[in-house]
Amino acid sequence: MEIFDLGDLALGSGETLPDARLAYQTFGELNAEKDNAILFATFLGAPAEVLTAWIGEGRALDPTRYFIILPGHFGLPPSSAPSTTDAGDFPAVSISDDVDAQHRLVTEVLGIDKLKLVLGWSIGALQVYDWAVRHPETVGAIAPIAGAPTPPPWTKLWLQTVIEESITTGPDAETGMTNVAHGSALTAPPRTFYVDGDDVYKNLGFGSVQEFVAGFWEGFWLPQNPQDVLVQARKARTSHPGPADRSIPELLGTITAPTTVAAFTGDNLFPPVESQKFADAIPGATFTEIPSIFGHLATFGLSEQDVKAIDGVIRDALGD
Repeated sequence: MEIFDLGDLALGSGETLPDARLAYQTFGELNAEKDNAILFATFLGAPAEVLTAWIGEGRALDPTRYFIILPGHFGLPPSSAPSTTDAGDFPAVSISDDVDAQHRLVTEVLGIDKLKLVLGWSIGALQVYDWAVRHPETVGAIAPIAGAPTPPPWTKLWLQTVIEESITTGPDAETGMTNVAHGSALTAPPRTFYVDGDDVYKNLGFGSVQEFVAGFWEGFWLPQNPQDVLVQARKARTSHPGPADRSIPELLGTITAPTTVAAFTGDNLFPPVESQKFADAIPGATFTEIPSIFGHLATFGLSEQDVKAIDGVIRDALGD
């Protein structure tokens, strides 16, 4: 893990993030032409290293062919976050602040003028759309997966109730994060995940619903700092990839990068029917609906079928 020290960073809100830090990892080698770089943005509560499972020789993200950049984002340690910042209240950050910091990393530190592909899912997809709208000259192609340029109304409500209110109204940090975990277990997988007889969670090695909730969801959320998670949820809920007075369809219509949009059957947070509308608003974009029993959890790569499908989408986006 490497750290890009940005100094005192002026934010879009007008506030300043003192001694701003952006964590990142890279895999593979940048070629002489500097035209093989891929940026893979991570999601809510997920350090960039969780994405390394998608990188490997012979995979779509092959480090023997591509230079792959995994950047963090603000609110997510070890990048600047409430738990890693000493100076008073943590300022309000945005997805656009994340992308601007990543853009500086790419251009100033890594010396790359144009990325071959920018991809990501969930909150990572929010970053992808922002890249395409505000930094078109640096983006060769984009692949937003299981995401949106701004969260749909249901997902904004999910971020507010399941994440924010669980943290801010809980009597203590552990209870708040337990409520986040339990709310996520109820709402992030499709309802069919829990149908008697299908027992999808048993394919993951859990003997009961209770074991799945404790082992998967509490295991994911409880180690995290609630104030860090709160910062991430708030910036996701208020994200908008451009001037506030321009509509999402209007902004999507300005995207010039070849675009591959994908969504998963049963995804409550970013349903395919809504992702299709975003794709329709982008000139020349293609849309793929991936059948999956995992819904939004397909981004965790929990089944071989989902892994193959996502790799296929990435290969298409790369033109491989």
